[in-house]
Parts: sequence; C-alpha cells; structure tokens
Amino acid sequence: MVASAPSTSQPAVTAVGLQSVSYAYPGCEPFIKTCSLDLPRGSRCLLIGANGAGKTTLLQIMAGKYMVAKDSVRVLGGSPFHDLGDISAGKMIFGVEGVDPARRARLVEMLDIDLYQRITTMSDGQKRRVQICMGLLKPYEVLLLDEITVDLDVVGRLRLLDFFKQESDERGATIVYATHIFDGLEGWVTHVAYMEEGRILKGGAVADVQEAAAAVSGGKKLLHVVEEWLRAELEARTARAAAAAAAGHGPSEEAAVRPQRTPYMPSKHLAFFR
Repeated sequence: MVASAPSTSQPAVTAVGLQSVSYAYPGCEPFIKTCSLDLPRGSRCLLIGANGAGKTTLLQIMAGKYMVAKDSVRVLGGSPFHDLGDISAGKMIFGVEGVDPARRARLVEMLDIDLYQRITTMSDGQKRRVQICMGLLKPYEVLLLDEITVDLDVVGRLRLLDFFKQESDERGATIVYATHIFDGLEGWVTHVAYMEEGRILKGGAVADVQEAAAAVSGGKKLLHVVEEWLRAELEARTARAAAAAAAGHGPSEEAAVRPQRTPYMPSKHLAFFR
C-alpha cells in the first residue's frame, strides 16, 4: 500500500530542519554527530536506530532541551528553545479550556480513559494515556514522539496512528516518531531517518531511501528492512571490534564513556509546538 501524500492545500514549507547538528554530553565525546534532516509540513517521519543510537537525544534537541549551535535546529521557522508546550499531569482533561468537544471525546474513547477513575489509583500506563490525551487536546503543528504507543494494545496503537495520520493529512501537522514497533507503518510513514552511533545515515522522503521505498510500495515489510539495517550495523561493529582486538587495541575512550540520559523523554513521551 502506498502512503498517501500530505495535503496539497498546505504550503510546502520546512517544519523541522536540522543542519549539521552535533551535541556532546559534558565530559564525553560528541554523541550526536553532524545530523541533517529536512521535514516538510505534513510529513510523518520514523526515527529509527538501535538502542543507544541517539534517537532520544536527537528528539530532546528538537524539543529544545539541549543547546546546540545557533540556527542548526529550526522548528516552524524558529528556535525550539522557546515556545515549548510541556505536558502537565496535574490538570484534568475537562479542565482544559478552548477544546473542541468532539476532539476531546474521540481522544478519551480512543485512549480508553476512565473519566471516573482517580489519578492516584491509576497504573503508570493509565497515567501516561491521560498525559497523552491532554497533550493532544489542542491542535499542534509539530509533534515529537518517543515510543508513545508502548502502553497501548494493538487496536489502540493503530487507532492512535490513524489519528496522527489524519492530523498530518488534513491539518499539515508534522510528526517525528521514534519507535521499535513497525507493524502497520508501511502505509503511514512519509519520511525516515535511520541513526547509527549519533549520525543519520539514511534520511529523507521514503521515495528517496531505496529500501524504505520498497517496503512502502508493498515489496517487503518495513520491519524486515529495519532488521537488515540493524544486522548490517551489528556485523560492522563486531568486525571493527575484532580488528581492533587483533591489533592490540582495547575499547576506545569514546565507547567507555556513556552519556547520562535525562528523565525528559523517557517519562514524558511527547513534546509539541503550536
């Protein structure tokens, strides 16, 4: 199945732009290395890579949580270090003013939220669904997602992805979605960005990334394409380690120093710009 193109009624402007973005945690070698990506309005980009590739850090940079070189990151034409909407778990869903009642009802039903259950009695997954609902109550222009569907069942996940697709097709919303779950995404994705050790190795529109284009056109599952990328990465890393060991070299200092992850994206799975 071929992914539908974003609505042509929306202007073809860049919503998210990265220009040679690099970032180093204090005391560490550069962790994000000269990443460049251009996402037009209305695109749905999958951010892909092995654990530790830099997906969450890159999302945090796009969300304005880490300072990088001036003008290397642009979201909606401006710096992401301002005008950031952060989710407040302390507000109840019906306490948010200026919300379309139909949109609110759809989100509550789609995320299977019990409006009568007290927050203090909810599981972490239930609380996260409330946070997701609140974050989506008002329309956004750019949405950054980090494994947002981890607490949803298969049906709930597909319905939420359909909601995001409708948002981008009808309103021109731009979505960057980091995930390890690829079922059903062949007809959803418009752009991909594959990360390896802090670099974007494959990025752009699906049609411009040969392997991803084959998946979207029905040639193979997107999951299998990603597995091939990850397998090739692992084999190359293993070969480099073996060559270094044969030459009498131990692990590099860069590999020995691991950056400390902040709690932002792991505990709050989305950030948005309006």
